Amino acid sequence: MKKRVSLILVCLLTAFLSFGCERVKLDPKKPVTVTMWHNYGGQMQSVMDELVDEFNSTVGRKKGVIISVTSISASKDLQEKLMMIAAGDPGAPEMPDLVTAYPKTALILAKQGLLTPLDDQFTPKELDAYLPQFIEEGRLDDGKLYVFPIAKSTEVLFVNQTLFDRFSAATGVKLESLATFEGIADAAVKYYQWTDALTPDQDNDGKTFFTADSWFNIAHVGMAQLGGEFIYPDHLNTASELFKPVWNFSVLPALAGGYAVTNSYSSDLSKTGEIVCSIGSTAGILFYGDRITYPDNTTEIVTYTILPYPTFQGSAKLALQRGSGMCVRHSTPEKEYAAVLFLKWFTQPAQNMRFVSSTGYLPVTKEAFENNIKREIKTAKTQNLKKLLEAAAQMYGEYTFVVPPNYEQLDRLSKEYETKLKQIMSEGRKSVLKGQKALSVVSEELYQDFVNP
Repeated sequence: MKKRVSLILVCLLTAFLSFGCERVKLDPKKPVTVTMWHNYGGQMQSVMDELVDEFNSTVGRKKGVIISVTSISASKDLQEKLMMIAAGDPGAPEMPDLVTAYPKTALILAKQGLLTPLDDQFTPKELDAYLPQFIEEGRLDDGKLYVFPIAKSTEVLFVNQTLFDRFSAATGVKLESLATFEGIADAAVKYYQWTDALTPDQDNDGKTFFTADSWFNIAHVGMAQLGGEFIYPDHLNTASELFKPVWNFSVLPALAGGYAVTNSYSSDLSKTGEIVCSIGSTAGILFYGDRITYPDNTTEIVTYTILPYPTFQGSAKLALQRGSGMCVRHSTPEKEYAAVLFLKWFTQPAQNMRFVSSTGYLPVTKEAFENNIKREIKTAKTQNLKKLLEAAAQMYGEYTFVVPPNYEQLDRLSKEYETKLKQIMSEGRKSVLKGQKALSVVSEELYQDFVNP
């Protein structure tokens, strides 16, 4: 009797498990259509379209999945649509089954029950294949994975080697000095002084050396490098003594004329010869050409060097991790399974490297970083891409990546910081040029006003 009962239980369990598998077993004769929105443009859009077509004609056809890209929008437009969906607006479009989103957006969607957590769709071994920090970034407040990484970026230092070599030959400043923020600040002041001295009949006409696409990111990562915390839920920790080195790097050279203070992208300034180096996203590599067009319309062929993200002297090697991921709509088991099947295929090293290799984005698996990038370096289509991949490979081996916290007020705080800092840099420079106070005095007064508003 006991054997018979045990056999019945085993059969029931087997039947239950089989039923569970059948719930997500797809029929190639009746394929499931998965709608997808993404905000990739240009080269990335072209490669994405190619990969979607390849998936549909191979794995998708065999398994019974069709990926249908129904909307390709600018980031702002995509964000607006998702917020309309989350708010339940009458005119909102239908939520797609797959969509690119940042964690802060995913948090809003998840709270409305629109997203499905992905942990159960992967085995521990499958998740272990990805860079852990990329996976952790996609976990929301409940600890579950909602934003799956498909491509990431970090920040690096772009150096116009042609312009820098002239400066170096005249002043002795070495490229190696740009590995630290202190070295960049020192070089910026010397560059302004050197270029100013080239025209002794004209005062204060030196040229700027450096700019950053995000001064806020420098403060966030710089404080982390120094062992501090910059971002809190409702304020920025500018009162910390560890913020002073960030201030000295950001403001002092600007007051001396060495930094370009602008709302333009650094790549635009580089293409016109207005700066020598800049910190920006690896994804910006496509906007750096091989030519400078000067204001008088003369042109010059130039080369670039791409260096890992700078650090403060004696600090930890940390750099920013950036980029959205893919979220899966909470729907039917079949659609959720089909969407994840595509994500697994898309992020395999071969496919993932095709997506990121010509765009400046980084792959998301350990294997791609440890093996595939080396092959891509040898076959890179341009010298800039080759140098970028070399810098990324070096950072993978030496750096720890950090991410901004998923705070509701983060956008407001970052915009306010960026606006206020640029205003101080510009006004402080004007004050220095008037010559009424020494640069150090101006900086200290501005610093006190900034940290004690």
